[in-house]
Amino acid sequence: MTTRLDRRFAKLKAEGRAAFVTFITAGDPDFDASFDILRGLPAAGADVIELGMPFTDPMADGPAIQASSQRALKAGATLKRTLDLVRRFREGDGETPIVLMGYYNPIYHMGVSKFLAAAGEAGVDGLIVVDLPPEEDDELCEPALKAGLNFIRLATPTTDDKRLPKVLENTSGFVYYVSINGITGSAAPEAQGVARAVERIKRHTSLPVAVGFGIRTPEQAAQIARDADGAVVGSAIVSAIAGELDGHGKMKSGGDARVLAFVSELARGVHGARAKAAE
Repeated sequence: MTTRLDRRFAKLKAEGRAAFVTFITAGDPDFDASFDILRGLPAAGADVIELGMPFTDPMADGPAIQASSQRALKAGATLKRTLDLVRRFREGDGETPIVLMGYYNPIYHMGVSKFLAAAGEAGVDGLIVVDLPPEEDDELCEPALKAGLNFIRLATPTTDDKRLPKVLENTSGFVYYVSINGITGSAAPEAQGVARAVERIKRHTSLPVAVGFGIRTPEQAAQIARDADGAVVGSAIVSAIAGELDGHGKMKSGGDARVLAFVSELARGVHGARAKAAE
């Protein structure tokens, strides 16, 4: 079965450009403001959207995304409301792929079967669940694939050639290469090392490889997009949202537009990368 992710990456490959993958946390800083930003991401240049599922203990995330999760939870975010956000988005956009990213705990508590049915009905295309290794594929990965959702796996600088085939075994949609060791937003990726890593992963899979962690500027995004099939930006966008909040944690007037303008700058970096490289 061809998914929205498959179609989107095939389209971008045919156009000769990389995907711009954006991350925001569902419900940050509140449901309505989060929806306004989510709805505006495709027009701002997002090709794929990762939507964070708020969680009380996001251990793999840096301070910016941890804080966004806390803001969302304080505003009443739940997994059900995250799916409501996707459902509302789908009323106006049936094309842009949405991947839910987060941790297994909220899914486990909802119940895997119930979650997968609700996610599919809402219009979710894929999952990134950072704390479920391949050895536990029967927990969520295999049921998700049977339900028609892509299951995207993370590869890191420490994922060697012996481990990589196991990581890729049930991966679909794309491979997410974490370009640095450590938590999100903690350092800038080194372009030459990323190029070598992408080349190595592609020796093991025909899937697109998107690269994230540490990309904060249009220039950095462009560097990554020259070698990878996608550049993922999360902490920088989440930090831009935090910078638009008033003393009560509410979005300032025009704040969503300023966040989306920043997203557009990043998108230009990604989308123009290969054209510049060819000059």
